[in-house]
Amino acid sequence: MSAIAITKAPAARAAVVQFQTSTVLARSFGIKSTLRAQKFMAKLAKQDTVIPATTQKQLEQDSLVEDMPRELKVPMTPLPIRADTMERQWKTNDLESLDIGVKKHRKPENIADTIAYYAVKSARKPTDIFFRNKYLHRSVMLEVVAAVPGMVGALIRHIKSLQGMRHDGGWIGHLLHEAENERMHLMTWMEVGKPVLWERALIATVQTGFFAIFSILYMFSPRTAHRVVGYLEEEAVTSYTHFIKEIDAGRIENVKAPDIAIAYWNLEETATLRDVVLAVRADEALHRDTNHHFSDRIRAGRESLFEDLEHTENKPRIKY
Repeated sequence: MSAIAITKAPAARAAVVQFQTSTVLARSFGIKSTLRAQKFMAKLAKQDTVIPATTQKQLEQDSLVEDMPRELKVPMTPLPIRADTMERQWKTNDLESLDIGVKKHRKPENIADTIAYYAVKSARKPTDIFFRNKYLHRSVMLEVVAAVPGMVGALIRHIKSLQGMRHDGGWIGHLLHEAENERMHLMTWMEVGKPVLWERALIATVQTGFFAIFSILYMFSPRTAHRVVGYLEEEAVTSYTHFIKEIDAGRIENVKAPDIAIAYWNLEETATLRDVVLAVRADEALHRDTNHHFSDRIRAGRESLFEDLEHTENKPRIKY
């Protein structure tokens, strides 16, 4: 038995009881636990008493809480991607009436667009074969992949901004927000369905491969990379539309929406799975339009968003 785990010695037991009592009293009178810990340790040193493992762990935990910077005590709550989501509470009718362009499609205009389009289409076929009508599991796979491009794009543009010692043109924040939004989609679907071990392994493998390929693509051709994401989001909108049809047909149970979804999308407390799918689909439609727009801006040589915001009410105070 380890010496630090000995708790049967009378002196050690008395010291532990005294420490626990002093902890309660100290918290009652607002005394910092770090000072209390120092006095306790000094007393043990004089008594040559072995510190029990449980007491040592409690000391470390108390110290962590006391030393936590003030800013870390304020939760960084993820914000929804659509501005109108924060303005009001969404009801089913509101979600259904959103004009998101369910069948909207950007036709390829050049070789790069064509390659991007058929690359996404070819990736969809094995997905359809593997998942078939398991749209919940398909959604988990989709969001694991969809959360990668925003983070990769933001990282590469961040490095280029540092190397060039100039502002990014306002893209980095939008790309990070996109990545966070896709991650919240994944967190939501993980609450609804629980992937088994082999599915998790498959998802991790696909994500790792996609991360590597997309990173290389973005470094050499960000315009094509954003076009790929645009077409990927078109497929996402289609998948979620089929998801809704499966719910309406009764083949997927319309269960209560998880709490994380109600809080994130500002839904009603009575919201259901169908409402969540509608909200997620609206997000994906926005990502579709945004990434096609980013690709168009790169092609036009007008990457900076600040140029178009200069004479509007949204004129930025600083360029970052």
